[in-house]
Amino acid sequence: MANSKQKKRLTVTDFVKMKSSGEKITMLTAYDFPTASMLDSAGVDMLLVGDSLAMVVQGHENTIPVTLDEMIYHGEMVSRASKRAFVVVDIPFPVNHHGVHEAVKAAGRIMKETSCQAVKLEGGADQADVIRAMVNAGIPVIAHVGLRPQAVHAMGGYKVQRDRDEILADATAAQEAGAFCVLVECVPAEIAKELTETLRVPTIGIGAGVDCDGQVLVINDMLGMTSGYVPSFVKAYANVQEQISTAVGEWCEDVKERKFPDDEHSF
Repeated sequence: MANSKQKKRLTVTDFVKMKSSGEKITMLTAYDFPTASMLDSAGVDMLLVGDSLAMVVQGHENTIPVTLDEMIYHGEMVSRASKRAFVVVDIPFPVNHHGVHEAVKAAGRIMKETSCQAVKLEGGADQADVIRAMVNAGIPVIAHVGLRPQAVHAMGGYKVQRDRDEILADATAAQEAGAFCVLVECVPAEIAKELTETLRVPTIGIGAGVDCDGQVLVINDMLGMTSGYVPSFVKAYANVQEQISTAVGEWCEDVKERKFPDDEHSF
């Protein structure tokens, strides 16, 4: 059984075993070397280099602006920091809609240039051919169903997705195409529970109730480092933003009042 004391890197087969044994899978986003190193040391099972970096790192309103080159840049840092955690890099919009050949080519670049262990793409039934081609090329794939942030304009905003039949069809199609895991976002808990019980592969929930095989959150949200809207499904386990503001304020005051640097911090 996989556990936080395991030293070697986790693999696809470990997550299948975790589902069958009932051990929950933990996933957090990471976008840089020091954060990834801390999360890895803390025992997080999966690190997701999410296209959410467009919002929480770059300051955009949605995930659409981030580029393939930027995902690779951040993915390489995270992969280099991780020793045990399984690293997943998002395929940014609209790469997986450029046709199977171009999508596989982009995913191949991500794998080669970041040294990650898998890619994630949004979509289910509509992306089955792309998922199948990537898997056939030896690229592990996590599918993303329910709310798909890259399609936020078409979906009419960040809304809970309640179409049970569509969600189950998307997840099942992704599984049959070879996805080893399905991320489920903003879906009623009862639908996510049914989905988790139906699929052979693990489910990772975000705003999808407690019955998924694992959970993921954006690290900035989880640590209270936010500058705007925070989804209702987020639980902040710290208020790092307040701590940083307090520390920086004290430093500025010390500098202004000539209290820093003092003799102890001078040569």
